[in-house]
Amino acid sequence: MKFASPLIRGRLVKRYKRFLADVILDDGSTITCTCPNTGSMMGLTMPGSVVWLSQSDSPTRKYRHTWEMLENDLGDGATLVGINTGHPNKLVTEAIEAGKVAALKGYQSLKREQKYGANSRIDILLEDEAKGRAYVEIKNVHLMRASGLAEFPDSVTERGAKHLRELAQMVSEGHRAVMLFLVQRADAKSLSLAGDIDPGYAAAFAAATAAGVEALAYRCRLTPDEIVVDKKIPIKAV
Repeated sequence: MKFASPLIRGRLVKRYKRFLADVILDDGSTITCTCPNTGSMMGLTMPGSVVWLSQSDSPTRKYRHTWEMLENDLGDGATLVGINTGHPNKLVTEAIEAGKVAALKGYQSLKREQKYGANSRIDILLEDEAKGRAYVEIKNVHLMRASGLAEFPDSVTERGAKHLRELAQMVSEGHRAVMLFLVQRADAKSLSLAGDIDPGYAAAFAAATAAGVEALAYRCRLTPDEIVVDKKIPIKAV
């Protein structure tokens, strides 16, 4: 996924009201930008952090800039971390269509945001006459508390647990269901469930996988010009 234009660099002043952040750009100006992330962003909101913003010329937007990435250093050097939760569905779609997700190759059609379950929408629905249906739920991951180990979630998510239960229901109806964690940071070597943050989600994940829901994790490669799905990483047992 290429950005329409290269991202703009600045330093974070503060994130507030969940969806807003103040940033001092490299030219010295201070702006307010949109923060497209509903989670806690644990460990990623330290004032002074280098951040990267996209910009829009739309006359209907209140805030011209959108926070896309920041630089995070856990002792092994700074790495870019993508925080925009609006991108993963597009990124995974591109990766599937390019044949980069081996487990999801060979389906005739790919549809996004299809209704299923109890008033939910599946991120990606794959269909094929021979293979049948595959329901793919995608979660954005950016939490890392120990070098190399990505974790999900970064806050309690009952909605996420609900999605796992609905995936398990699809398996019980004879379909394939896949939980795909997309890690928007290149320094991730593996992924684990953050059971200390949300034991309910960890329990729901264990129950879903026991019921036949498949789990995949992929990390991304990020630059100020683009984000691409890069490599599959292992999921550590809870």
